[in-house]
Amino acid sequence: MHQQALSAFIWSVADLLRGDYKPADYGSVILPFTVLRRLDCVLSPTKADVLAELDLRSKVGLNPDAFLKRKARQTFFNASPMDLQKLLGDPDNIAANLLSYIQGFSAEVRDIFEKFEFHNQIEKLARAKLLFLVAEKFAGIDLHPDKVSNSQMGLVFEELIRKFAEASNETAGDHFTPREVIRLMVNLLFVEDDDVLFKPGVVRTIYDPTAGTGGMLSVAEEHLKDLNPGARLTMSGQELNPESYAICKADMLIKGQDVSKIAFGNTLSEDGHTGKTFDYMLANPPFGVEWKKVEKEVRKEHERDGFNGRFGPGLPRVSDGSLLFLMHMLSKMRPETEGSCRFGIVLNGSPLFTGGAGSGESEIRRYLLKNDLVEAIIALPTDMFFNTGIATYVWIVSNRKPATRKSRVQLIDGSGFWKKMRKSLGSKRKELGEEHIRQITQLFGRAEEAEIATVLGADGKEIGREIVWAGEKSPEPPEGGRVKLAPLSRLFPNSAFGYRTITVERPLLDAAGKPVLGERGKNKGKPQPDSALRHTENVPLDEDIHTYFEREVLPHASDAWIDENKTRVGYEIPFNRQFYVFEPPRPLEEIDADLKLVTDRITAMIEELAA
Repeated sequence: MHQQALSAFIWSVADLLRGDYKPADYGSVILPFTVLRRLDCVLSPTKADVLAELDLRSKVGLNPDAFLKRKARQTFFNASPMDLQKLLGDPDNIAANLLSYIQGFSAEVRDIFEKFEFHNQIEKLARAKLLFLVAEKFAGIDLHPDKVSNSQMGLVFEELIRKFAEASNETAGDHFTPREVIRLMVNLLFVEDDDVLFKPGVVRTIYDPTAGTGGMLSVAEEHLKDLNPGARLTMSGQELNPESYAICKADMLIKGQDVSKIAFGNTLSEDGHTGKTFDYMLANPPFGVEWKKVEKEVRKEHERDGFNGRFGPGLPRVSDGSLLFLMHMLSKMRPETEGSCRFGIVLNGSPLFTGGAGSGESEIRRYLLKNDLVEAIIALPTDMFFNTGIATYVWIVSNRKPATRKSRVQLIDGSGFWKKMRKSLGSKRKELGEEHIRQITQLFGRAEEAEIATVLGADGKEIGREIVWAGEKSPEPPEGGRVKLAPLSRLFPNSAFGYRTITVERPLLDAAGKPVLGERGKNKGKPQPDSALRHTENVPLDEDIHTYFEREVLPHASDAWIDENKTRVGYEIPFNRQFYVFEPPRPLEEIDADLKLVTDRITAMIEELAA
């Protein structure tokens, strides 16, 4: 069954629930039933073998669990003689039988339905006399992986979650990331590691601290399998939302992953993978969400453990916890001596520049750049996510930079790489095509300066676009047209993003206009500063402070001086400034001619009305 048709079919269950359930609560029924039917279909071919094995092992008094998993050919099993189809044969006892059937699953699966609080929904559906109808509906669809692939199933879950979130006015983007964005991020992670990843039998680890339904982990696994069918990716993650966690765990079970590596809880306050490090990581933490609920635990770890903990570099303001997730991932990087690590994280624009010199955000950026950890930052188009249209950026962070990237950061403006969707999904109106993903991956992989050449016809309309690499000639303009160049990929030394904030003082003057001098201590005989005239200047880290002061300040205020004790070092990444292209206004004669045409047209219309 096609993914959209399957989503529509499952969504049709809502017609049964309408009236007895609020739209915001449909997911509490539909999601666990979808998971149950998926697991039911997966175990169906080996059901008889599992029951026979259970009978055999029970007779000799052995713990049957390991044997049942082997017979089920999965990392889980169900020891109940029931399945979803058989439950329909006894409508009067369907609630008790369904609860018994769920208890027949191995412990890993029972935990999934506990997170869904499925027993409460079974009782509620039974009271409303809907349980049989809903079970019958799901028993009628085949969700075996041979019919619906893991990739399709993941998209179905994401589509359902998005619909439920819209129905309840929640933020769907907290749950998942568009698949094409994940494919781009996975490409960026793996593009420089082809030699390693193509080795037969290679095993690598990947981690997502905000795993959601497991989409990022799944796409990474699919991509690696495409590169090297003999490779194995061990997946770990953590998720706070119970329903998303349950879906992620079910997906990992079916794929044969060790689900003990998928932790439940708040990543910031309850690290589910203490002391673990990974080869790769991916994350899309919630944008602009405050961390007040976990502030006590986070500050305690910061003050107690310093750089031996996760939050050594500093703490961002409580209103946005994005950089806390980034620091958490830094602590999970496999050391270079053990194989090193690369990770990708999606952030909004705030972590690039929020916070002045000495602030928590600036200190975190300082730590990243001073330790040469940032490989690249890629701007994505706006309107790419389901719950927000704001600008977003993919950061690629690594402790294994190749020689060509050492001590440099690559900025890529990918905001123009998109195509319009045929139908908007929430705030998502744009998507990355395969060619866009390929081009951005190439820009990152080559790590060179490049421009985008936009070819305009004589009428000013765009004819085409072309990437122009450093040293190459731009395309020739068509007759009467022109070629507009704009930076696309730029490389900067790490120090380019550092600055010193200096405090410039002016003397306090008395009534006669003379400087007021200090009368005691170290300030005795020195001019006293006027706080009303005090201001700060940001001096690039690569420039001498006094040279800057003499050039930019003294010509305008000859009596000014620098308070050296207040100088602070800061770091910010003014991304948009690096890609701004000044376009001079049209000649005044052209503007006047256009205005005359308009005014003449208006005059003619007035004369016609007057006539």
